[in-house]
Formats: sequence, C-alpha cells, structure tokens
Amino acid sequence: MAANLPLGIKTHAQKVCSLYKKALRNLEAFYDRRNVYRYHAVLLRDRFDQNAKVTDMRKAAELLHQGEEELYSQLHPMPKKFQFSVGGVAHERVVTPPDWVLDYWHPLEKAQYPEYFKKREERKKEFIAMWEKEYGKPDPKDKQAHH
Repeated sequence: MAANLPLGIKTHAQKVCSLYKKALRNLEAFYDRRNVYRYHAVLLRDRFDQNAKVTDMRKAAELLHQGEEELYSQLHPMPKKFQFSVGGVAHERVVTPPDWVLDYWHPLEKAQYPEYFKKREERKKEFIAMWEKEYGKPDPKDKQAHH
C-alpha cells in the first residue's frame, strides 16, 4: 500500500516536462528511422514551445489536460520499453539475494572465505551493539508473548 503514496506534489512545469518526455517516447515507438523520428520530434517541440509563454494558469492547465488526452488517444499499441525498466524483458531478472542468506551457508562453504566471514561477524556484533544502544535490549517477556 505504501508504494502507491505520492512522494510529492508536481508543479505544472514538471507535469509539462513529463508529458513532453512521454510524447517523445511514444514517437520513438512509432518511428524506427532516426531522421523520421527527429522530424516529428522537432514538430512536437515546436508545439510545446508555442504555448511556453502562456501565463494564465487556467489556460495552461487546460492545454496540459488536452495534451494528456491527445497522447492517450495516440499511444502506440506496443510501446517501447527499456529492458531493465518495469515492463521490460529483463526487469528483475537478476535477483540479488538478501544478506541473511549467508547465515545459512554450510561451515565448509564459509571456510572458503575466512576473512570475509570474520569481518561479517564483527559487523553483525557492531550492528547489534548499535541497535541495543539506540533502542535498548529486547525484553524477554516479549519473546514469550510471541511464541
């Protein structure tokens, strides 16, 4: 649920820049030849520049809304996506295991990297000491209540 919370309010200028970028990405999906894409990108930039000096915020908000509707109506059926971005073919393909997985290694596996695991154990003790200093030691009554 927390992933859907907005991180901040976007200004009108940020919304316009976002719309411009989305429109350029949409053009990339339609035109695979660079010269044709650049031609249409220049025309798109000209349309945005024509309305850059609008000072009336009601008019500017209406133009932004019209631009978003136009983009939505002209979206490419198979938009171009970067491979490692959400929706890309390689998104989250390589999973980095969490640190606690190393606690379950067999001692013979740990023996292959003695310096690393010695330093890791020291850092774990430092972390526990820092935690107890900041939050106090866990109460034994709490452990019994959870079991």
